[in-house]
Amino acid sequence: MTDKAELISFDLTELENFINNELGEASFRAEQIFNWIYKQGAVNFEEMTNLSQGLRSRLQSKAYIQQLTEITRAKSEDGTVKFLFELEDNKEIETVFLPYQDGRNSICVSTQVGCGMGCNFCATGQQGLERNLTTGEIVSQILKVQQLMGSNGYDPSLISNVVFMGMGEPLANYDNFLRVIDILNSEKALNISMRRITVSTCGLVPQIKRLADKELQLVLAISLHAAEDKLRSEMMPINKRYPLEELIAACEYYLQKTNRRITFEYALVDGVNNRRQDAEKLAQLLSGLLCHVNLIPVNPVKELGLTRPNRKAIKEFKEILDRHNIQATVRQERGNDIEAACGQLRTENS
Repeated sequence: MTDKAELISFDLTELENFINNELGEASFRAEQIFNWIYKQGAVNFEEMTNLSQGLRSRLQSKAYIQQLTEITRAKSEDGTVKFLFELEDNKEIETVFLPYQDGRNSICVSTQVGCGMGCNFCATGQQGLERNLTTGEIVSQILKVQQLMGSNGYDPSLISNVVFMGMGEPLANYDNFLRVIDILNSEKALNISMRRITVSTCGLVPQIKRLADKELQLVLAISLHAAEDKLRSEMMPINKRYPLEELIAACEYYLQKTNRRITFEYALVDGVNNRRQDAEKLAQLLSGLLCHVNLIPVNPVKELGLTRPNRKAIKEFKEILDRHNIQATVRQERGNDIEAACGQLRTENS
């Protein structure tokens, strides 16, 4: 690892301070550098031709631009592409690119190497947590995919939606997550609308409240997966620390502060949480909340041995929610054939 400043970890104000204090240059240089990195996809300082040679040399000696190394990629029949990237310390993460027929292109980014939450239906959770990703390592996933998947090289407008649903628990890396959000949303950087950013959390109550106080207009998705504490604690150990009563109270606070509908993710596991009484308990738990339920037939993970319900059982579960006026949809499956779907990500060079 180097002691040089990693420029993609800076927001614009921080970069301006670095340019002023470390390099003795005017603040407007920061906007020029932002333009080169985020709008033009520059990966080294020699490309920044409107900077003097002297400034480029000083940047080279004091700073660098984060780069991920592509190890492998796999393409699904539905167009989904899963990348395995190597970080500077040789650790690995997965990132998923999801093109849609309506022209949207979404990216599912990782925020940690592995995950410490230990959910029993998730491949990443079985890996354990190795470390948080830096701001630059998270943002670099987007820049790298825009370079790899652009039709003529780097395409700054390729990614329209960002979902923090890759490896790791985003709100356990809260400060870096917020810095990434600022860079994504900045007109000078990636200029992605806050409403096109989704963050998924297993239910870290203090961080949900802190996020609520920011009053951001992003989409909050709560990984719920069970509507009573005993079962949820078995599936998601975090429930022992923040049980459902506390989680729902945090969600109510979030709704009060943002007036933004919450998505509740519910992975349907056959014989575990897909019975009629499970649907009735879920409807009761969410009654009165401004919310939407995303039903996710559990994706196969070979070492976990879990199976999804059949179509009839999924339909019946949704119908119970419908009768209780709980909005629900069954998530469209993407990338299952390349293990790029929800719960399947892991750092495995296969």
